[in-house]
Amino acid sequence: MRPSSSPHLDSGAWGRAFMRGAASWWQLLHFGAIVLVMALSPSTYNRANRATTSQHIYASTWQVLPWFTAMAALLSLVLIRIVVVTAQSYGLSQYALQMVVRVLVLELIPLSAALFVALRAGLTFNARRADNVRSAQAGPTPPLSIERLRHELVPRVMASAFSVLTLAMVSSVIALVLAYLTVYGFSLWGLPGYTRTVGHVFDLAVTLGFALKTVLFSLAVAVVPMAANLDARPIASADAVQPGAVRLFLVLLLIEAASLVVKYI
Repeated sequence: MRPSSSPHLDSGAWGRAFMRGAASWWQLLHFGAIVLVMALSPSTYNRANRATTSQHIYASTWQVLPWFTAMAALLSLVLIRIVVVTAQSYGLSQYALQMVVRVLVLELIPLSAALFVALRAGLTFNARRADNVRSAQAGPTPPLSIERLRHELVPRVMASAFSVLTLAMVSSVIALVLAYLTVYGFSLWGLPGYTRTVGHVFDLAVTLGFALKTVLFSLAVAVVPMAANLDARPIASADAVQPGAVRLFLVLLLIEAASLVVKYI
């Protein structure tokens, strides 16, 4: 009786899968490096590109900023109230603000903004990838030109990165204001102690780490979906999870885990 598979075939399949994965990650890094260089190049910012970038920023940020801010404010208020009441019940009210700032502002809000923009970008994974696959099956795909990168892809990447940064920063400021109002109310007598507590949390190292993590989140959300959309290789089945989405959430998880390790270990 002939066996259904052999170790040689299995090892060969694993080797091919590893090479495909490595090639996909290399394509992602290569595309990200090219986009970053072009985004920092002054020649990219001509009148046409500025107009295109403004349109993408308006669509990706300003259209969703009001209701995302309202949703983030509501969730922040609920979490702040839970933390403050729980800390008071255990006699730890002096640590409530520090817990709110460290958990909500430093960790949850940047990750929530990145996931929100990532999910909005993820809605286009299937459609654009299907178009790319059909184009690849119809004939050889022309190489990605510098002009297309400069005029079409770089504005989209910059708009997605700007969206993550804006949503995270605005939501963080609103969360800090809500934390003060929840603890001290509409009074200015607690402002010195509040600023002292927030300043104690946001020391130089934490501030730099917070800014770096948010920037890395924005770059990941901007680059990974775009690189996945340019990949025309077919997936295993129509119901399979898109590789770009898996790769994006893996990158976000690694950035968050590295941030926690640096800060708390």
